[in-house]
Amino acid sequence: MTLQTETTDQQSAAHGFDNDNRQAATIGDAARDYLNRLRGGDMGSLPAILGLVVLFVVFSSLHDRFLTTYNMANLVVQAGSICVLAMGLVFVLLLGEIDLSAGVAGGASATITALVMIDHGWTWWTAALAGIAIGALIGLAIGSLVTLLGIPSFVVTLAFFLALQAVPLKLIGSGGSLRFDDEVLRGLSIKNVPVTAGWIAAVVIVLGFAAVQLFQYRTRATRGLVHKPLALVLVQVGVLAAIVLGLTALLSANRAPNPDIFTIAGIPWVAPVVIALLLFWTFVLTRTRFGRHLYAVGGNAEAARRAGINVTRIKITAFVIASSMAAISGLLAASYTGKVSPGSGGGNVLLYAVGAAVIGGTSLFGGRGRAIDAVVGGLVIATIPNGLGLLNQASYINFLVTGGVLLLAASVDAVSRRRRSAAGV
Repeated sequence: MTLQTETTDQQSAAHGFDNDNRQAATIGDAARDYLNRLRGGDMGSLPAILGLVVLFVVFSSLHDRFLTTYNMANLVVQAGSICVLAMGLVFVLLLGEIDLSAGVAGGASATITALVMIDHGWTWWTAALAGIAIGALIGLAIGSLVTLLGIPSFVVTLAFFLALQAVPLKLIGSGGSLRFDDEVLRGLSIKNVPVTAGWIAAVVIVLGFAAVQLFQYRTRATRGLVHKPLALVLVQVGVLAAIVLGLTALLSANRAPNPDIFTIAGIPWVAPVVIALLLFWTFVLTRTRFGRHLYAVGGNAEAARRAGINVTRIKITAFVIASSMAAISGLLAASYTGKVSPGSGGGNVLLYAVGAAVIGGTSLFGGRGRAIDAVVGGLVIATIPNGLGLLNQASYINFLVTGGVLLLAASVDAVSRRRRSAAGV
């Protein structure tokens, strides 16, 4: 909700319109403005947030272990790689393009990382950088073929989807696997941030957010620009504080099966990685020239070109970001399973990531989407198998429910787009 409010003006400016034609003086005015945007089709992540709440209510009522600290920590780890992969795909989807190779690109990159650590003794960080560099090169190749040769992204990325599966198959061999047991990389999924450090980070995040919001409020008010009422700013800070500090308290509790024997407490390390990437890419999309140009190209590429934007460079960069994030996602997935195999990144990995972005609110038609969409949608996607697993449901139920949720999200996106068109935006 907070990031959605912050980025609405950015996205609107990229399309050449502004939904906020007047200043909201009170929370009531701000609420009415928000309802007007909803009626106009600007729903953002609201459907996904409501869906996540419904899933939590349903699963917690059906199984008493769903809301336990152990399962919540497990859910965070399960969602990590999906959120990161979906975050990268948001950049491509903003252009109205698609990257079908993102999942296997992550698997190929993780394979390279594991090989250079095992066979050549590279340190974890040099090996991780090598894997991410491989992902960036893949994105550079895809983006160049799409933009310079004009080949549809569906065809190019489908070809890469097929070809990249040969990389781990050749390097590992059919039926084989590589251990992914580096203390740091493996620890992203099986180790936790020290409790004290987690609390310090949580307080810093809340104070930092409050400082930024109050600074923006003061700056806009001083310059006579459209700004949110102070009461709304304080409410948003309070909501974020409740969420961040509440989750920190929940995950800081001892969740060991035998708490009298040993202790398992703290935020899983994968969470700070996802949060850092979320903050960074949110800043890029909302506060940089590249972000504004990306929205402009996604909204109308020809108009952006005539405005002097280097459309080719923007598109290539978007594919490079998507594949680089796919590489990071591949590392997180390998960290979770503890190994890399020929099937890493294949199967339904890509479908879940695309579904996460769309469910979170990113439009398949381009021009609308945010990094937070991927995180919210990733939590929805991860919650479904997590909850159904506790209920001992058959695997096919998971596919049916996930497919239904994705279809519902795509329908909401299509209806919202028609409403925006009808409203002239």
